[in-house]
Amino acid sequence: MPLSNTATAYGGIARLFHWLIALGIALMIPLGWAAHLWPMQDAAAITTKTTLFSAHKTLGVAIFFIALARIGFALSQPRPVPLHPERRAETLLAEAVHWALYSALVLVPLSGWIEHAATDGFAPIWWPLGQDLPLVPNSPALAGSFAEVHFLAQWLLVAALALHIAGALKHAVIDRDATLARMAKGIRAGTPHPHKGHATPALLASAAWLALLSGGAAAGLYGTAPTAETPKLEAAVSDWQVQAGSLSISVMQMGTEITGSFADWTAAIAWAEAAAPGPEGHVTVQIAIPSLALGSVTKQALGPDFFAATEHPTATFQADLIRTDDGREAKGMLALKGASIPLTLPFDLTVEGDTATMTGHAMLDRRDFAIGDGMSDPSQLGYEVQLRVTLTATRSEN
Repeated sequence: MPLSNTATAYGGIARLFHWLIALGIALMIPLGWAAHLWPMQDAAAITTKTTLFSAHKTLGVAIFFIALARIGFALSQPRPVPLHPERRAETLLAEAVHWALYSALVLVPLSGWIEHAATDGFAPIWWPLGQDLPLVPNSPALAGSFAEVHFLAQWLLVAALALHIAGALKHAVIDRDATLARMAKGIRAGTPHPHKGHATPALLASAAWLALLSGGAAAGLYGTAPTAETPKLEAAVSDWQVQAGSLSISVMQMGTEITGSFADWTAAIAWAEAAAPGPEGHVTVQIAIPSLALGSVTKQALGPDFFAATEHPTATFQADLIRTDDGREAKGMLALKGASIPLTLPFDLTVEGDTATMTGHAMLDRRDFAIGDGMSDPSQLGYEVQLRVTLTATRSEN
């Protein structure tokens, strides 16, 4: 059996690529849909969902590389002639569908891979390399955009695949020719004749992609949409005005540290340096919970089983600022999701003139706030949540 194509037959390598990718698609599409639809009501269901997503991602990356090799090989080989060259429209459509399939086999897994690499979170790829990609920053917005590209591209893949299968069945059942047999058995069929290049079918496939992706852009699909309405926080009346800062959390999920931050929060600070250990002031911090971005699990984190951002859109930390023998701490109560829990946050403070810079760190237990009660296995979702605060504030003018 020849390995290379001829003008009338597919060689062994082309046929191997074809059936490997066909098998991969037959597994990848149902894996992806099952992973998306699988529930997350308890630890066992989450384990299954994670496994399904990891299998889908790993298989997708494998198909990406096989598809690249197949396309490179196809471009280097003669394509067996159409069996019905007089049917020009049919031949053109068939070749355009082939180009749509080739490109989808690259773009569908690549967009999913970029989404995975651009954010922390759910379901690792099952090999050491590929969790991150060169030139792909850690960006929830970028991940959201490529998630939409992945979603749209999968439908073009499905449509092209359906047309491809329909065409093969037409040739086998209606035309009763050797089109399918050439790929299935490698038989020779057809009469060599001059055949035009790939330009027109490739342009038609490109037009289909342009229409699909432009339609997604026109519909405003790209980017991350909030899952709950973010409350508008009133400006804090404060002796010190926050000029810059961050409020972030991190937790271990499936052996990976997931880090996120709240985009909207305020701090009302009353502080005056004490000469000796003792009280120095107080602070009230308000946090808009729906402003949390937590990688690929943001939507899940804001849902009713976790932060319940719709029912509990704000959190408040009220604390006394205390100078201790060896540093400083904010000691008070954190009100979150209907619970109020004591919290002590040690912090470092540097003051230069009327500008103060602080960094603080504390540990929370998510179970104190009934966050993720259904996930009782800490190897899936850790109990400890790291809270980190940084801010720069300037003294208000009297």
